[in-house]
Amino acid sequence: MAAADHSTLCHLHLVTINLFFYLVCHSSLASNVHGGGFSVQLIRRNSPNSPFYNHNKAPSRSLYRSFRRLMEPSNPNTPQSEVRRDYDGEHLMKLSIGTPPVDIYGVADTGSTLIWTQCEPCLDCYKQKNPKFDPRKSSTYRSLTCGAQECNLLIDSGSYSCSSPDDHKALCNYNYSYVDGAATRGVLAKETIIMKSTSGEPVSVKNILIGCGHNNTGETFLENQMGVVGLGSGNMSFINQIGPGLGGKRFSYCLVPPHANPTATSKMSFGNGSEVLGEGVVSTPLISTLDKTAYRITIAGMSVGDKFVPFNSSETNAVSKGNTILDSGTPNTYLPQQFYDPLVAELKKQIPRTPIEIADPTFGTLVCYNTATNLKGPTLTVHFEGGANLQLTPTQTFFQHQEFKNFCFAMQNSSYVTNDDFVLYGNYVQSNFLIGFDLDRRLVSFKPTDCINTSAAIPTSFFYFSTYLLNLLPIVILSL
Repeated sequence: MAAADHSTLCHLHLVTINLFFYLVCHSSLASNVHGGGFSVQLIRRNSPNSPFYNHNKAPSRSLYRSFRRLMEPSNPNTPQSEVRRDYDGEHLMKLSIGTPPVDIYGVADTGSTLIWTQCEPCLDCYKQKNPKFDPRKSSTYRSLTCGAQECNLLIDSGSYSCSSPDDHKALCNYNYSYVDGAATRGVLAKETIIMKSTSGEPVSVKNILIGCGHNNTGETFLENQMGVVGLGSGNMSFINQIGPGLGGKRFSYCLVPPHANPTATSKMSFGNGSEVLGEGVVSTPLISTLDKTAYRITIAGMSVGDKFVPFNSSETNAVSKGNTILDSGTPNTYLPQQFYDPLVAELKKQIPRTPIEIADPTFGTLVCYNTATNLKGPTLTVHFEGGANLQLTPTQTFFQHQEFKNFCFAMQNSSYVTNDDFVLYGNYVQSNFLIGFDLDRRLVSFKPTDCINTSAAIPTSFFYFSTYLLNLLPIVILSL
């Protein structure tokens, strides 16, 4: 999902779970991970490992639900939170919040920064299968007032609802809306979050900012989604809160492709050990001038086989910096019409099959092919600013439509959902890459990786140990 910036035209947004942080000095990590790193599993909702798995009901895909909301204006001792992928292409992260802890499953979303969950009493909420979080039953829950410094963080996201920043009696209410009309309204609070390590040991993080949603509406919210985990670049995002305590504001993930067995889990790592290194890595700058929530990069164009299709076909051929949002919360990729049309035309030329166009009343036309197995070509190459290139195979660019059983192109015309002239780079085309975000260096890196092979996706304990020694070495030398 992509969070929207109220200072510009609406962006795209998708996600699900709770809300987090601000001042790192107000949050604390368990001592066994402080200065280090940790990894989590991402779980698909249709996985037999998911608490929402229905053994008696085959999953159906809703294209309407596949496009989410864009907000307007391993180490044996690694703490691990599950992240599962659902049949809509979303990746659910498991966290436990409160004391006593309550399990929460939400969509891990790099397109937004707000982390929230549905809370009791829920005055006007979408249907949720699992019990909602009740802050009245948690001894560690603390709601914030408008006078709290953290409440001012809502101003950047356009969701600030206080009449006066000096009011220490009124609750810090937020109103977070999305392009598709979905919204969450509630109270900003601090709470304890618990993650389970790979060794089974619980690791707690205290004083994390969360949004306790008492009024949450929108047809795109499913009953399996208990909120949103904002992983974007804004001050309230998960990585900005915990990053300094983990050796740096960086994280990486490796998403399994859409065809993977439902039991396969994706991986996400935070802090030290999450670096994307080695042969085959390509990097491109993160652009921070356009908004404070999304991860924006610049795409010059794409090639279908050896045929280059520019992002901008005008005479100047100029490309706007930051024309692409990386969004782990949206399955499909959305392209502006002037980019989408010539790209699809070239794609059809190079595929020796008759395309089938499936019309969706909300999001336009899907280009599909009547085949029981995925297509064998062509390769698409994404050309980033600075000369970095990324090759995409049909495994990443086509998905099987669960209703019609055809294989469909995982890119769509964005003009059906927004007038903004940018690319929303969804999680299908991000699959089978180890993707690292370094907020300190303002860089995103990609490395082709077999994400189904968990050992390839998560650094080993030796890697964590060697990273620790390398960080310690300068201190030892200076002390001599």
